[in-house]
Amino acid sequence: MRTTPAPTIRAAFWMAGAMASFMAMAISGRELGHELSTFQVLFFRSIVGLVVVGSLMHRLGWHRLRTPAPGTQLLRNVIHFAGQYGWFYGIVLIPLTQVFALEFTMPIWTALLAPFILGERMTPTRALVVAIGFTGTLVVLRPGFEVVHAGAIAVLASALAYAIAHMLTKRLTATDPPIVILFYMTAIQLPLGLVLALPDWSWPTAHAWPWVVLVGVAALLAHYCMTRAFQLADATVVVPMDFLRLPLIAVVGYFFYGEKLDGWVLLGAAILCAGAWLNIRSATSRPSLAVRTAAPAGE
Repeated sequence: MRTTPAPTIRAAFWMAGAMASFMAMAISGRELGHELSTFQVLFFRSIVGLVVVGSLMHRLGWHRLRTPAPGTQLLRNVIHFAGQYGWFYGIVLIPLTQVFALEFTMPIWTALLAPFILGERMTPTRALVVAIGFTGTLVVLRPGFEVVHAGAIAVLASALAYAIAHMLTKRLTATDPPIVILFYMTAIQLPLGLVLALPDWSWPTAHAWPWVVLVGVAALLAHYCMTRAFQLADATVVVPMDFLRLPLIAVVGYFFYGEKLDGWVLLGAAILCAGAWLNIRSATSRPSLAVRTAAPAGE
C-alpha cells in the first residue's frame, strides 16, 4: 500500500521549489536593477503575475475570489510590498551571498513575533534559536568593524517585513486557497508599484524583457510553493527550510558576477543554519506542531 509522506516532508518538497524560484528571482532582479528603478521592477513583476493568475482565475471561476479576510489580505500585501522593495533595492548594491544571509534572519523575527500573530508558543528551544540567529547576524554585518552598507540595512528590514507577511500568509491559508492569496498579492501590489514608479519612469530595453517575465513568473512560483508549505507546517519550521539557497547563490555570485566568497558572511550564515537545524529538529520531534492548518476547501 502506498503511503503519503509526512506533512513536514511534503512541506520540504514545496520549499525546494520555492528555493529555486527565489534564486531565479534574485538573478533576474540583479539584471533588471541595472536599468530600472526598484519600483519599476515591482510594478512589472506584478503585471506578469496578474496576467498568469488572472488566466487561472478565469478558468477556475472568479467567484472564488471572495475572501472572508480582505483586511488581512490588504495588510499582508502592503507589508510584503515594503519587504520586496528592500530586497530588490539591496540585491543590486551588495553581494548576493550577503543578501541571502541577511534574509535568513527571518526565522529570528518569526520566532519573536509568531506568539503574537499566530498564537504559537515561545519555547526554550525557539528562544535559543533567536539567540543563535542574532549572533549569526552580528557576524555577517560586523558592526563596528565594517561599515554597514545601506543595502544591508534594507535587506535586514525586508527580512522583518517578510517574516510578518509570511505569518499573515499562514493565517490566510486557513480560509483562502493559495491561488486567491496570489491573486490579491498581484492585484494590490500592482497599483502601489505603478504610482511609486511613475516619477522615474522608463521602458525596459529589449534585453530586459526576458528578465521581466522571469522575475514575475519566479515570484509567483515561489509564493505558491511557500503557501503550500505553510499549509503543512508551522511558520517557524517552513521558513528555515530554504537555507540551502546560500551555497547555491554563492556559486552563482562567484562564477557569474565575480563576487568573492566572504568568510565572515559564510560563517555567520553557518551559525544561522545551525539555529535553523535546531529549530527544525525540535519541531519534527513534536508532530502536533507540524500539522496545525488543514488545506483550504477546494485545494
